[in-house]
Amino acid sequence: MKSYLLGILISLSFIFTSNSQTSALKESMDRGKDIYTDFCMTCHLPLGEGVKNVFPPLAKSDYLLKNREASIRAIKFGLQGEITVNGIKYNNVMAPLGLSDDEIADVMNYITNSWGNKNDKIVTEAEVSKIKK
Repeated sequence: MKSYLLGILISLSFIFTSNSQTSALKESMDRGKDIYTDFCMTCHLPLGEGVKNVFPPLAKSDYLLKNREASIRAIKFGLQGEITVNGIKYNNVMAPLGLSDDEIADVMNYITNSWGNKNDKIVTEAEVSKIKK
C-alpha cells in the first residue's frame, strides 16, 4: 500500500511540475512573440521563413537547436560572419538588438518552439546572462 501511495505522489508531483514548466514556457513564448514582432520580423518575416541567401530562416531551422549558445549570443551581441542554416550559407550582419537577458530568453523560447521548431529545454534569463561575447 505504501508503494502504491508513493507512486501516486510521485506521479502527481511530476504532473504539477510538468504543468508548471509548460505554463512558464507558454508565458515566455507569449512575451517572446511580441518581442519577435517588434525586433525580428522585419528581416526574418512573420512566419520565420527569412529571405533566402540574405536573412536565414528561423522556421524549421537546424541552426537554432544545434547551436543554442551561438543563437543566444547572436541575439545578445549581434552576428557577423558566415553561418550555414538548413544547408544554405548566409554571410550578412545582424546588429545587436539591445534586448535584456529576460527578453532574449523569451524570444528564444518563442522562435525555438514555433514554425516547426521544438525545444524541450526552456531558455532562462540565468542561462542568457552567462553568455559572454
